[in-house]
Amino acid sequence: MNYNHLYKHKIIAKSYSMVKLLKLIKKIAQTNATVLIQGETGTGKELIARYIYENSQLKDQPFIIENCGALPNNLVESEWFGHKKGSFTGAINEKKGIFEIANGGTIFLDEIGEIPLFIQPKLLRILQEGEFRPIGSNQYKKIRVRIIASTNKKLEEEVLKGNFRKDLFYRLNVFQITIPPLRERKEDILPLADYFLSTYSKELNTIKPKLEKNVESMLLEFDWPGNVRELKNEMEKAIILADGKPVITENEISERIKNYKNINPKKALSLPSIHLKNISLKTAIEQLEKKMLKEVLEKTKGNKSKAAKILGITRQGLLNKIARYGLEFIFIYTFSSQVIT
Repeated sequence: MNYNHLYKHKIIAKSYSMVKLLKLIKKIAQTNATVLIQGETGTGKELIARYIYENSQLKDQPFIIENCGALPNNLVESEWFGHKKGSFTGAINEKKGIFEIANGGTIFLDEIGEIPLFIQPKLLRILQEGEFRPIGSNQYKKIRVRIIASTNKKLEEEVLKGNFRKDLFYRLNVFQITIPPLRERKEDILPLADYFLSTYSKELNTIKPKLEKNVESMLLEFDWPGNVRELKNEMEKAIILADGKPVITENEISERIKNYKNINPKKALSLPSIHLKNISLKTAIEQLEKKMLKEVLEKTKGNKSKAAKILGITRQGLLNKIARYGLEFIFIYTFSSQVIT
């Protein structure tokens, strides 16, 4: 199978990390094992869940998507497990929950980290025993359902905070899939952009425009905090603004993307050159560190908190290094007209 372009499932993969991941997902799909999909918002967790379902032995059975953060806590149990008539005020009829409706098929629990603690033991019983009890009933019902869950939270940390049961986490974490953010798979940006341009040009019944080279560079440079969803929205907006033009220029691109280099000094930071002749490794490292400190402090106009963030160290760590290399007086002098933080 060609994993480079899974257009049927709207999964576009050219980067090594995603192609490798999709090969693993293809194997997982053939089983009925529980799957936990982790990834930032907008990385395509639902698409992966659909791909697993459509390539599974249960593809002809029900597939139900449930957003775990969308329901009020007082409605979760009824929606998930159903209720008997008269079991509470307003229960005028018997109702089946989504787990009973999905019996024999697959349930995708999107953002599983949002489910309240009181419902977690009931979900655990389904995973362990394959049974649940509707509200107002004295009997358990047996079901067979595959669970695919997703989260943008680190559930291990939620367990430590007491927000998520450890035993439930281990039951969900049979197969863990972590989708890398778009900024870590730059090779996928342009193929994805091209796919979205094709999609929206057909929807709008217009010619498919090309991207100017400088626009391509902007897209590749940007970090895409909203991931694939943000890129998708950007291409939709760009093709609308292009209004039938054959080329998308920077005039159709959002300001935050065009100005990204200017507002993100970390991206604009260049690696300083060092003369390595007749010096030890220790000295070379010290020279590199000192030059990087100076360059970052210049870019941040002496703002030590911002400089520490760019360098990936603590503010106190930065202060220690400034003192070590004797940079205090240099920057007090250089930024005498600035507020030194």
